[in-house]
Parts: sequence; C-alpha cells; structure tokens
Amino acid sequence: MNIFDVLTLFGGLAMFLYGMRLMGDGLKESSSGTLKVAMEHVTNNPVKAFLLGLAVTAIIQSSTATIVITSGLVGAGIISLHQSLGIIVGANVGTTVTGQIIRLLDLNGAAGWMRIFQPSSLAPIALIIGIIMIMGTKFKNSKTIGSILIGFGILFSGLLNMTSAVDSLAETGVFDALFSNLGSNPILGYLTGAAVAFILQSSSASIGILQAFSMTGILKFNAIYALIVGIYLGDCVTTAIVCSIGAKAEPKRVGLVNILYNLSKSALVLIVVNLLHSLGFLDAIWNEVVNPGRIANTNTIFNLACALVLLPFMGAFEKASCRIIKDDPKSENKYKDKLDALSPAFFSTPALALRSCYDLLLTMFEIARSNIEVSFSLLKKFDEKKFEKLREEEDNLDLMTDHLSNYLADLSANLKTDYHISIMNEYFKIVTEFERLGDYAMNIAETAQDLYSKNISFSETAHGELDIVHDLLNQILSKTEQAFTRRDLKCAVSIEPLEEVVDDLVETLKTNHLGRLAKGKCNVYAGSDFIDTLGNAERISDICSNVGLATLARMKPELAGDAHDYIGYLHSGQNEEFNRDYQKAHDEYFSRLNKLIEEEKKQDADLQISGK
Repeated sequence: MNIFDVLTLFGGLAMFLYGMRLMGDGLKESSSGTLKVAMEHVTNNPVKAFLLGLAVTAIIQSSTATIVITSGLVGAGIISLHQSLGIIVGANVGTTVTGQIIRLLDLNGAAGWMRIFQPSSLAPIALIIGIIMIMGTKFKNSKTIGSILIGFGILFSGLLNMTSAVDSLAETGVFDALFSNLGSNPILGYLTGAAVAFILQSSSASIGILQAFSMTGILKFNAIYALIVGIYLGDCVTTAIVCSIGAKAEPKRVGLVNILYNLSKSALVLIVVNLLHSLGFLDAIWNEVVNPGRIANTNTIFNLACALVLLPFMGAFEKASCRIIKDDPKSENKYKDKLDALSPAFFSTPALALRSCYDLLLTMFEIARSNIEVSFSLLKKFDEKKFEKLREEEDNLDLMTDHLSNYLADLSANLKTDYHISIMNEYFKIVTEFERLGDYAMNIAETAQDLYSKNISFSETAHGELDIVHDLLNQILSKTEQAFTRRDLKCAVSIEPLEEVVDDLVETLKTNHLGRLAKGKCNVYAGSDFIDTLGNAERISDICSNVGLATLARMKPELAGDAHDYIGYLHSGQNEEFNRDYQKAHDEYFSRLNKLIEEEKKQDADLQISGK
C-alpha cells in the first residue's frame, strides 16, 4: 500500500459521487414534468402512494429528492401528510434500484457478448454517446440525456477506480481487521453505516461504495448487514434536515415520519436477523463472502420486507409526528397556502417550482381583475367597505410580488434547460405586470374616493363612456387570462388590436370631455378625475399588451429581443389579421359611442325645446 493507492481510492470515490449526482440531476430534469403530474394525483390509497414513491425514486435515483419533493407538496397543500405516508415507504424501497444497477460489477470477467454489460465496457460507451449528444446534436433534451449518460459513465469509471485501489489496499490486511470487528459488533457496524450515509448524504452512494469494497472478496454477510441497516438511518437524518429548512410544521413532519419509519425498520431488521441467526436459520450465509449482487439483493429484501410489515402502521408514525411537532400559529393571510407553495424543496424539480409560481401568478391576476371590476363600480356608487377590501387585496398583491420575485431569483440558479428558463423569463416579466394591474385598479378606486369626498360625480354621458371603455377592458382581460393560462397564441395575438382601440377611445373621450367642460355640462373639479381614470384604463390595456407579448416571446423566442419592432410592424398596417381584428373592434365600440353621443344630442335638443 502507498499514498498513490489512497489517492486512487478517493479519486474514484469522487468520480463515483459526481457521476451519481450528474445522472440524478439529469433524470430529475428530464422527468420533472411527469413527476409533477404524477405526484399531484396521489390518492388516499396507501398502496398506490407506495407504488408512486417507488417509481419516482427509481426514476430519479434519489429517495432524498423524492421525500424532499413530497415535503414541499405537503407544505403547498397539494397533498396531505396522510397521503405522503405511502410515498415515504415507496421511496425507501425505490432507492434500492441503484444497487441493482451497480451489481453489474459482478459481470467483470464475463466472456462473449456479455462483456458489453461489464462496467469497463458500459462506462466508455455511455461517455462516448453522452458527449456526442451534448456536442453533436441539437434536438430537444439532447443535452439533458447526454448529461445522464455522462453521469452514468463517470459513475462506473469511479467504481472501477475504487475497486482497483481497494484490491491493492486489501493486501495490507487493514480491511480484514476492520470488517472482522464490524462482524463481531453489529452496533459498531450500524453506527458506521449511519455515519457514512450522513456524510455522503446518499444511501445509494453508500451502498454502492460497499459493493465496490465487496470486490476484494473479504466482506462477509455478518459484517455488512448491520452496515446496510445503519445506512438507512444516516440517509433519513439528512433528508429530515433538508425538509426542515425554512419549512412549516407539516413539511417537517414528513421528514420526521421518515426518521421514525427508518428507526423502526432498523430495529426490525436487527432483531429479526439476530433472532434467525440464533435459531440457526442463517448459518449457511452468516460467514459467506458477499459480492455486489448479494449486497444489492440483501438491501432490496430488507426494504421490501419492512415495507410490507410497517406500511399498515404508518398512521401511528403520523400521529407521533403530530405530537412531537406542534402546529404552526394560525396565519390571518388567506393566501398563506399559495405563498407557502413557493418552497425551496422544489428547486431540484423545476417543473414543480414553476407550477407553484404559475398558481400564485394566476391568483394575482384574479385579484387584480377583481379589483379593476370593483374600482369601476365605485365610480358609480362609492362604498367604504368595498374600498377597504380592495386596499387589503392590493396589499396582498404587493406581498405576493415580493415573495414571487425573490423565489424566481433563487430558482434561476437551479434551471438548466432552455424550456424552463423561457418560462422563468416570462414569469419574471408578468409578476411585475400583474402588480401594476392592481396599482391602476387602486388608482381608479382612489379617484372614486376623491369624488365621493367632494360630493361630486361624473355626468351621465361620462359614465356611459366609461362603461364602453370598461367593457372593452373586460374583453382584453379575458384574452389576457386565456393567453397566460392556456398559452393560447391566438388570444395573445388578438390583445394588441384591442389595445389600439382603447388608445383611440381614450383620445376621443378626452376630446368629448373637454367639449362638455367648455359647455358647462361637467363639473370642473371632476374633469381631472375623469382624465385620470381614462389614463389608468389605458395603462391597464398596455399591461395586457405586455403580458400578451411575454406569452408570445415564450412560444416564439425569436420575438424576445425585438418586441418593439414587432409592435411597430403590427401598427404599420402590413398585418391583415391585425387590421381585421382592429377594424372589427373599432366599429363595435365606436358604434356604441356614436349612439351615446346621438342620445346626448337628442337630450340637449329636447332640453332646448322645453326651455323655449
């Protein structure tokens, strides 16, 4: 043994851990959309939840990630703590899949066509295909798939380096003495396994290292069973810590239930194994040398057996977690669940994180649109209670904007695909726009309050004109909602011609209003308030135009950098669809305006006749 053997061992370990991380990140990235849909449809059936947890963990190769995501879903109110119980058990079983993959080490020395499945063959094949996909192809998800293959290749390259170094170190007799002591002292083996898993933060990696050591031919069953069980505890403690960072009571309970389950699993395995050994049932394998395949099988059998025994008792762990972790103080904010859904636990699965952002943005739009509706009603009949409720909702909009902006900024460092980045860019733009919608609604409401405090009001004709503008804004807001929620390209495109009609209406109504002021038909003090209301209505339509453009830029990235040029092109009269939609809306709303003006003229004529 020399220093170079030690360097080779730890270098191989570093490659193995990095390969596992790279492969896991790629798998989570590529499957996060499907993962989101699946985990949102968990039922109260514990068997279905168990199978879901098993499948998700097998796909993303990390029980920690699955349970942390589950914790985030519980915190967001998407699933309950009770629904998460089966997922927790399934995740613990699903993590054994990695060990079954690593058992390919058993094929070293195979002959014929089976050599292709040897790690020494799979590693370079995966690396070659992975680098070709990253550097030589451009189809969707090619980089993600390439990263998964690169991670797979690095993982097995690291394993091969470790086994090579371990072979040299095994000749010193150090390992013989170490594992001999572990075999005679299961408690020491248990604590050693827990410490290794806690340091590495991965049960799969810990089992994989144990499989690499088994290639020396010196590991026996009596030395490794307690190590394997200890690994369960070390991994779940790390998971519980991650679940607790910045979390409320329910997400913390997910991590605690996982600890309680793994403690019970450890106790069950240790008791049963030692009982069977004392009765002589394990004599045939107790001192038998284990290889990677037997370690993988032992790990899988332990987890499956414990899942079958303990799954019916998970309700007891749930109750215990509720007694240990007390409920959070009740919050007065009715949007607490939406805000809590912005959980850092989702950073490793961008689809879930972006879904939480989408839900909050949709809530913001609904609040802003409702406030716009209320603000226009206040112009006709002011109500102090409605005004205060509107102000409260405006404060909620500001709170949501701050939370969401900070969350998106933190999330941005975790996004790797162009698809997720394009969504984030859209949301960054839209969160500010939705807040401004609320600001303009508040401005109109304050105008209504000002009129009420002065005991003055707009003329009947002015109210009629504002009704026309309000109806057009409602049409634009409906198009905006559909464009955002459904990514409806047609609706996104149709916002701009309607916005142009708002501009035309506002200019015309300002001119009409000045005429009424000159004739003394409108109160001079209400004049500026009317102009301010028109200005805020115009800005609301501008915001909707910006949201439509943000949606278009996400669906057509080529528009992202030249939005102003695109608007200029539409307004230049060269786009037939724009011209047609603009003319249709212009005719409809100006026709209503002309009828209103004719009615006003008729009323004026009737007044003149009656005055004579």
